[in-house]
Amino acid sequence: MDTIQPEIITNPSVLKKRIDTFRAENKSIGLVPTMGALHYGHLSLVLASKGDNDVTVVSIFVNPTQFAPGEDYEKYPRTLPDDIEKLAEVGGADIVFAPSPEAMYPKGFDANVHVGGVTAVLEGKFRPTHFDGVATVVLKLFNLTRADRAYFGQKDFQQIAVVKKMVADLNVPIEIVSCPIIREPDGIAMSSRNRYLSEKERQDALVLSRSLMEAEKQIAEGVRDTAVICADIRQKIEQIEGASVDYVVVADPDTLAEMERVAGNVVILLAARIGSTRLIDNRVITPKR
Repeated sequence: MDTIQPEIITNPSVLKKRIDTFRAENKSIGLVPTMGALHYGHLSLVLASKGDNDVTVVSIFVNPTQFAPGEDYEKYPRTLPDDIEKLAEVGGADIVFAPSPEAMYPKGFDANVHVGGVTAVLEGKFRPTHFDGVATVVLKLFNLTRADRAYFGQKDFQQIAVVKKMVADLNVPIEIVSCPIIREPDGIAMSSRNRYLSEKERQDALVLSRSLMEAEKQIAEGVRDTAVICADIRQKIEQIEGASVDYVVVADPDTLAEMERVAGNVVILLAARIGSTRLIDNRVITPKR
């Protein structure tokens, strides 16, 4: 397959001018926001955008404002040359926007986007400043690219809910496209953080996807008490040496409100640590009547 090299832009002003050119030509624009360390989960978003739009912009930016003190900002993988090579191989990206933190947050920057409601639970309880950082950088990217559509992976289920809420509340003229979780052949959700896992931890981490699959089977067999479902998932994870659970919940897929009983569509969301690596996963389930 021939590789197609994307145009690399690091300056927000240059990006805005390039977008002006596309807009003058009435070209549709898709945006795939990433923090780099790309895997096929990211590339599937890029290919989805390529199929829907004339132009695809991929942002690669490890956003410091969504990391709290003590989180993995400093060690988060930065693999820009490899990322560009992967994008070239699939030919999906027209532009890679890879700014520096100083370019995105220049001296004197003092704005913040806070989305209420859906940020108060789950990740928001454990990482209270996280979604403010996400919403702020995502809105900046929306403004810079003026994209028609933005593509996010379902693995970050709550993040999609936050972005959709922000877009609706602030009348941002963009369509948010949620794309399926991409998993490795053994079931583990693809994640840039998987590279932190030792060989043993990588095998231990399979408990997350497997426990979600077993929960779906429970529901199919008629179990409706979410306390039972969550307790079983938690027990399976915590029996792994060195593993701990931050949360396991069964929630309404639209509001993320926790549910006491399975009634209609639900999403099971979990966050757990395997060794020192924090991983998230989820599964949307439609029970049979």
